[in-house]
Amino acid sequence: NLEYYFTSIGFKVNVVFFPEFDPPSNHTPCVMQMQTLTAAFLFSLESQTTIGYGFRCITEECPVAIILLILQLVITMLMEIFITGTFLAKIARPKKRSETVKFSQHAVVSTYEGQPCLMIRVANMRKSLLLGCQVTGKLLQTSLTKEGETVRMDQRNVPFQVDTSSESPFLILPLTFYHIIDDNSPLRAWAAKELADFELLVIMSATIEPTSATCQVRTSYLPDEILWGYEFPPVVSLSQSGKYVADFSFFDKVAKTKTTPIFKSSSLQHEYQKSEDFLCSL
Repeated sequence: NLEYYFTSIGFKVNVVFFPEFDPPSNHTPCVMQMQTLTAAFLFSLESQTTIGYGFRCITEECPVAIILLILQLVITMLMEIFITGTFLAKIARPKKRSETVKFSQHAVVSTYEGQPCLMIRVANMRKSLLLGCQVTGKLLQTSLTKEGETVRMDQRNVPFQVDTSSESPFLILPLTFYHIIDDNSPLRAWAAKELADFELLVIMSATIEPTSATCQVRTSYLPDEILWGYEFPPVVSLSQSGKYVADFSFFDKVAKTKTTPIFKSSSLQHEYQKSEDFLCSL
């Protein structure tokens, strides 16, 4: 350790300034039994790693040696704190962990339980678990207010849910998160072909199991990366040993749906029903 070496030089310099090689008969040395640089190094090492001394010990005769000993203890303690903190921050770096979370290359829109839904697929590529996974979305677009003012970065919340209907799903195997496109969805204008310029930002927040640190992963989809009338093929299957396994070769693949999802606005349906009732009454 360089710190022990430089401290030992300091103790030796202190001995030079307070000569002890030819001391008078009543002279008390600064450090007992320290005549060489090696002895000064061992004394510095012993001072840092133990609370007691052997035959080498500091005396009350030299204030400089006492101050040097205090400085050594303080500096070494600060160095240990810095090195330990740097090491822990390095091994528990959420940024590195977030790089092992994979999003599907495309988002798809297909019919789920009778409603058009936007779907994305998320997978954890490591064996260590991610706890409390929550997926949220932000629709970024340019909008025009009633006063005629243009908002360049209009942000709308796009909620996602998972098939398990759990608020915090367990991300062991790849999961498909979906957003229902209805009258309350900010994507209803896009579904009705009234919105073409936007970006869908998807954010997943989770807790890393070994360190309890929070990591956040983000991706985004442009309109040409959202495929209408497609679905994700299954990637999870049951092996011969009875375990569920994931085949990631199908992770980014999409397949054409048998039926094209149709967005039906409830307001348009209501107007259509009123016109039908009117025609039937004639």
